Amino acid sequence: MRKLLWAPVYTALTLMANAAMADNLADLREGDMRKLAVHERPEAASDVAFTTEDGASITLQDFQGKVTLVNFWATWCAPCRVEMPTLAHLQTELGGDDFQVVTIATGRNERDGMERFFDEIGVDNLPLHTDPRQALARSMGVMGLPVTLIIDREGREVARLMGDADWDSDSAMAIIRAVISQ
Repeated sequence: MRKLLWAPVYTALTLMANAAMADNLADLREGDMRKLAVHERPEAASDVAFTTEDGASITLQDFQGKVTLVNFWATWCAPCRVEMPTLAHLQTELGGDDFQVVTIATGRNERDGMERFFDEIGVDNLPLHTDPRQALARSMGVMGLPVTLIIDREGREVARLMGDADWDSDSAMAIIRAVISQ
């Protein structure tokens, strides 16, 4: 009976915390990060599987426990070519036990082409995961490329940016640090 009495209080506190985090992230948006849509309430991330660079099948839930920046891209995507080095720098600066950049090539992307793409732009610290049939991308509502999602430790999408952005900017770093500290 006591648990039932506390349920509305807990729910209210959770909603207030989510709203406060959304306001905090929104306040940190400058430059390209103004395109970042911060959700008022975190949204469940898809449990559709994608393929790791080693050929294993995983889901976004496999990253629970750390903040994850998920970037959908393709070898034919010109804005992805500009954005990817900034994602690599973000991974270098903040990647570790609390945070990881996860890049997922969606659609038809041959492994050789993906490797050549990364070699040409000087990226060597991001994964070559794939979503060849675009099942994950479709389930997450990805309509164009690039699209980047910020997933919290509980595996929920807290923000989304459509189009390319400078992910090694001070604003982007501050936003990621704020999500990590939650």
